[in-house]
Amino acid sequence: MEDMPLLLEDFLVYIETIKGKSPNTAKEYYFDLRTFFRFLKIRYRLVDKDTPFDDIDILDIDESIIRKVNLQDLYAFISFVDRNRDNKNYAKARKVASIRSFFKFLHSKLKVIDENPALELESPKTNTRHPVYLSLNEAERLLDAIEGPFKERDYAIITLFLNCGLRLSELVSIDIDKIKGDILTVIGKGDKERTIYLNEACLYAIEKYLKVRPTEGLKDPNALFISKRKNRISDKTVQYLVKKYIQSAGLNTEKYSTHKLRHTAATLMYKYGNVDIRALQQILGHENVSTTQIYTHVDDERLRSAVKSNPLSSRD
Repeated sequence: MEDMPLLLEDFLVYIETIKGKSPNTAKEYYFDLRTFFRFLKIRYRLVDKDTPFDDIDILDIDESIIRKVNLQDLYAFISFVDRNRDNKNYAKARKVASIRSFFKFLHSKLKVIDENPALELESPKTNTRHPVYLSLNEAERLLDAIEGPFKERDYAIITLFLNCGLRLSELVSIDIDKIKGDILTVIGKGDKERTIYLNEACLYAIEKYLKVRPTEGLKDPNALFISKRKNRISDKTVQYLVKKYIQSAGLNTEKYSTHKLRHTAATLMYKYGNVDIRALQQILGHENVSTTQIYTHVDDERLRSAVKSNPLSSRD
């Protein structure tokens, strides 16, 4: 991340080291607050009006500017990202959350502001978004499309996505010594350790891959998935190969991604495995069950059958 005001740097250090947020989450906070600071400089006439928004320097944002911020400024910012940045409700709600956290930190931890202007800031209502996922048939087509010189590696990667519901960051960080029998230990969001139970398909795919996995000249010998340059495989490489096979399978590359494979695993487990919502929450590593509940819509047939099974349903 580029140079930033000291207040922002202190905040990001706090949420990573004390609150245990992941580097990716900290980066999202940074982007949201950078946008907010640039908006403040426009609103307070601290920058030439012709300066391109993305070129506005935020390094001079200090306590004197932050102390001026009031609730009206915050709502003006939400309006700005709505109209000028084409932010939808979900993106606006995330910015509200970032601003609330930042001002709470300044008020209650650093005590550099006497009042918290974000205390009354309301978040835009977000519609519950149904997860996008592959059907069972589409998932099988995707697996059948895998070929090439890294077939065993790529097959193991996509098998783990489709069966375990791993996040991308969790998959690329898998170490060989974290696999004990059918148990895989991964580090999830917020550096929290999570246990994944590997089914037969995963164990078989990993076993086949390990037979051809390079062992000489590795930069990180403990990494499970290795790139052609003998490094630990990167996020971008995995995203690329998933898109490639999605296209080869005749599926929509705009619609599906690595994260959609996580959605697919969760949906298939819930739909076909009789997994209750609490168990699914644990498998996916969700902090709150409300996050997991987006998958409950997928099994409307189960709900329909439950209603039809009522002994009074056939009464005239």
